[in-house]
Amino acid sequence: MSRIDENLDFIAVRIAVLTVSDTRSLSEDRSGDVLVARLVEAGHVLADRTVLPDERDQIADQLRTWSDDPQIDVVISTGGTGLTGRDVTVEAHRDVYEKEIDAFGTVFTIVSMQKIGTSAVQSRATGGVRNGTYLFALPGSPGACKDAWDEILARQLDFRHRPCNFVEILPRLDEHQRRK
Repeated sequence: MSRIDENLDFIAVRIAVLTVSDTRSLSEDRSGDVLVARLVEAGHVLADRTVLPDERDQIADQLRTWSDDPQIDVVISTGGTGLTGRDVTVEAHRDVYEKEIDAFGTVFTIVSMQKIGTSAVQSRATGGVRNGTYLFALPGSPGACKDAWDEILARQLDFRHRPCNFVEILPRLDEHQRRK
């Protein structure tokens, strides 16, 4: 069973938040607000935040820019993970992934099933890694962002979480790029 090892020190990570929407601005971004509030409350650092339209190339470019920035450890996007023609966030993420975290989408679906039943099948939440940076794409609803953070990311982004977590392997994500 998972647990927090209180004998270990918490390690803050630097997280950028991207909202993908053709209609929302930063002032109307409830999903982004949920993520920012939760990550800051947990003790992490908000490294950057922006809103972009549902344009695959723009989203992928922003993911590349942030994952090339050594001051950003994690990127969380919200929006554009559905099935409509304008939903291209998942494709943009996969354009930049070096490795996909396949189980992230599966675990998100399990969490969502407990909240919204079979409607969870319409989400294409995904996670991956590029250039030593974690990238996660969440649905655009505040509820989905709460669920993803509270049930998955809060734990996996906490170094004290046992038996394992994303933070403890963060320094090794780009080991294949280092000289031997």
